[in-house]
Amino acid sequence: MARMFRVLGFWCLVIALMAFAGHMTEFSLLFFFQAIAFFFLGYLNFTERTYILMFWAYMILSFLGFSYWTIFKMDLPF
Repeated sequence: MARMFRVLGFWCLVIALMAFAGHMTEFSLLFFFQAIAFFFLGYLNFTERTYILMFWAYMILSFLGFSYWTIFKMDLPF
């Protein structure tokens, strides 16, 4: 399971680099931060249960953040 967190870190790094190349600075910084966090957590060698709980917490936080941003911060499309 620790290896999957390093894989998540790798893909976040790839997304961050593509966003940086596309001049989306805030988006790329967010994914650079996530990549660093996933790499760091991947080398701590927690138990599998701990990794699963951390992943669920990450998914809940990201869903709440995405929902908040799309409902309250984005302009209406018309």
